[in-house]
Amino acid sequence: MALIKYGGGIVGMSGSVAGNTHARNRFGNYVRARTKPVNPKSARQMAARILIMMLAEQWREDPMTAAKRIAWETYAESVNWNNKLGETVKLTGYNMFIRSNAAIITAGGTMVTDGPTDLGLPPGDELFAVTGSESTQKLSVVFDDTKDWALETGAFLSIEMGIPQNPTRNFFGGPWRFAEAIAGVDTTGVSSPQDIDPPWTLTEGQKIWCRARIIRLDGRSSTQFGADPFAVGA
Repeated sequence: MALIKYGGGIVGMSGSVAGNTHARNRFGNYVRARTKPVNPKSARQMAARILIMMLAEQWREDPMTAAKRIAWETYAESVNWNNKLGETVKLTGYNMFIRSNAAIITAGGTMVTDGPTDLGLPPGDELFAVTGSESTQKLSVVFDDTKDWALETGAFLSIEMGIPQNPTRNFFGGPWRFAEAIAGVDTTGVSSPQDIDPPWTLTEGQKIWCRARIIRLDGRSSTQFGADPFAVGA
């Protein structure tokens, strides 16, 4: 791996060119030899691929219509995204349909074919926090239970946990695994905190990162937001 310093003609680079992969971390820009990832064909990996394939086919099938596809295009056009270089880009309606419904189905919800009419992403949750214990093998999730999703059946707070790390680790970029989704409840709401099962075994002293997204009944899915890392308790 070699660090690089850009001159006047290049302001940034991300991705692979020939045998080199360009990227950036907290120390700056760097380039490394491109490596071909292995394909373990795990059950989780295959399930994710099948889900994306199903949604790609659904985009063209009933009950999808031209009007519904246009509604997704309109929704996608209203949302700005940043690419790897920090530039503002737009997703297509097709991309947004798959992004939203993959999150919904993974959380245990029902596929949404109508494009959202509320143009924009749900906001994150500044109160989101997670702790965990070796003895209980549970993650305790704190969240703002006054938010709209918590009072909406069919909406979710979908939580992912990072693979456990040594306590000296101060940065984490993955891998992540879906843990569980906390479901909203019409009128009565769902109360905070909630205990959920971790996707990996919790061992005292390990350092854990968690992140989440809010999914609304109409198919809107927030960007992912993180909790402060925590050390697993006894």
